[in-house]
Parts: sequence; C-alpha cells; structure tokens
Amino acid sequence: MMLLFTSSPSAAKIALEEICARDSGARLRRWLEPGVGWAELSMSWDAFAARLRQEPPIFCRHVCPVHITVPLKQEANDLEVLLEAAHQLVPSLNATQTFSVQTRLIGEGWPYARFDVNTRLADALTAQGFAVDVRQPTQILSVALTPTAGYLGVSRAADNLSDWAGGERRFKAEPEQISRAEFKLLEAVETFKLAWPSAGNALDLGAAPGGWTRIARLHGLQVTAIDPADLAPRLAADPGVRHLRHTAQRYLPGTDDTFDVILNDMRMDARDSAHLMLTARRNLKATGWAVMTLKLPHSHAERVATSALTLLRERYTLIGARQLFHNRNEITVALK
Repeated sequence: MMLLFTSSPSAAKIALEEICARDSGARLRRWLEPGVGWAELSMSWDAFAARLRQEPPIFCRHVCPVHITVPLKQEANDLEVLLEAAHQLVPSLNATQTFSVQTRLIGEGWPYARFDVNTRLADALTAQGFAVDVRQPTQILSVALTPTAGYLGVSRAADNLSDWAGGERRFKAEPEQISRAEFKLLEAVETFKLAWPSAGNALDLGAAPGGWTRIARLHGLQVTAIDPADLAPRLAADPGVRHLRHTAQRYLPGTDDTFDVILNDMRMDARDSAHLMLTARRNLKATGWAVMTLKLPHSHAERVATSALTLLRERYTLIGARQLFHNRNEITVALK
C-alpha cells in the first residue's frame, strides 16, 4: 500500500520516523518535494489509519492513500488522464456518503489550476450520482500532481489527519487582524475541536501585540493580557481587556484569578514554557481549556517536544499536540 504524507520541510525526517513508528515495515520511496514524502506501507491503509487514531503523530500533518499512479506531461490532456483514473476509483467510493476532491500541485509550470482538477473530477463523479460536499465531506478523493506523475487515492476524511489538502489550512486575512499569529489560534481551535465558552474570562500570557487577545474578544470573553510591551491601540482602548505590564513569571505566582481559557504564545524554551503552564494550572477552571505553543530548537526538536509534553501531563490532560500549518519551529498544544 502506498501513501503520501506531508510535514513542515524542517520536520520531514521526524514525520517519516512517525510513519515508521506506526508501521515498522514502512519505507520511503522518495521525497516529491521538501516536506512531501511518497512511502510504501507494509500493512493495509485501514490498519495504518487505525494506528494513527490510536497514536496521533505530532509532526506529520496530512496523510492520504495512493491507489493509482498515472503518468503526466504537464499539458491540458492531463485532465483526461486524471479523469480516467478517477473513474477507476469509483468502486472505492461509498455512494451513500458525501465526497470532495482535494488537489495539490507540486512544482511549477502547470497549464491548469487546482480548481480545474477539482471541478473536472467532482463534476464527473456527481454525474454518476455521488454527492459532493466541499466543506464537510465524509470521504476524500486525494490528488497530488508532480510534473511527471499523478497520485490518486480514496479515504475517509477522518483518516487523513487534516480536512485540508496536504494539511494546508488557510484563513482569509481580515482588515482588523493584528498579527499572523492569529491564524495559529484559529487553526488550533478547529483542529482540536475546542468550544469557546459563551462568556467568561481568558488569560493571554505574552499577549503583545494582541492577536490572540483579539480572537478571544471576538468570542465575547473578558481578557487579562499579560505583557510588558504595548498592545495594539484598539485593544488598549477596549474595556473588555485588562492589560497588566508584567511578565508571566511575575504575574502567575501572585494571583488567585481563575479563567475559562488560558492562552500562551510566549517566545521561550519549550520546557520553560511548560513549567510556566504548570504554575498556571491552578488558575484554569475545571471546565476550561488552554492552548499554547512550544518553541523548538532546530536540532533535537522531537526530544525537546517530548520533554515538554511529559511535564505538561503532570497536571493536565493532553487534548492534542500538532505542528500545524501555521506553526514554524514550534508545535501547538491543547490542554484541559
């Protein structure tokens, strides 16, 4: 059984190790581009997907099976080749479940766009009676294209680690956006299926300039923002934001305030940040949740991440830990 997997280019080796840890017989065929691997499994796709559910990876962002490989020439006729391959995969689709086509183009010089491939294949399958649902499909027809080959496979959306092609969850920038760090929090809430409380209080550690504070305010929470640096002017003027010009290390030991949500995107060693969150545990309500990033070094990233997560498990239940699309040299962790 063949599969494709994706990761941050800098974490590709670790992602491959995660694949092999769940299937000791897995072998890398080749890297299609940095962070995109084509590998051979020694087990069935269903068995491998079950392993991933039991032990979700941290650095691997997206996986999908490869049932058919076809030659391509980077010309318009490629669409006919892909259409024929899609027809061959029809028996693998469940006619009672919705589907979506997800396409990735690897390389440059394409005479067509992802939208063209998605539309052509989806229209053909819809004509055969399958119901398309782009937003929340049950099953995915995954299509990855290189200048010389196309890789196609069918799987349940729940088995791909991410609902987005290649794990690339993108958000539209808003005029009110304060920083790109907001995308990290939005992706984390979606990935870990966190529910914002209808009202309550949030603590934002290392808040400046206030991107995560802004997201919490959009959900109606009163926010205590901890940072010696300035917040964006509109947040500083927001009566729902209490800005304390302290470091988190100074604030936490001296407060008895409790919060429904705790946020931490501080730039510090992952293990130091984990220790800080152990202190913050008494400030998180029993029904609350926390999201934090763990900044990782360029070398021994997996070892540092494991150490920090071991610390966090002393006082928290780990909801999930992933290197999300909007992470750089870090992972995002959700806790309760």
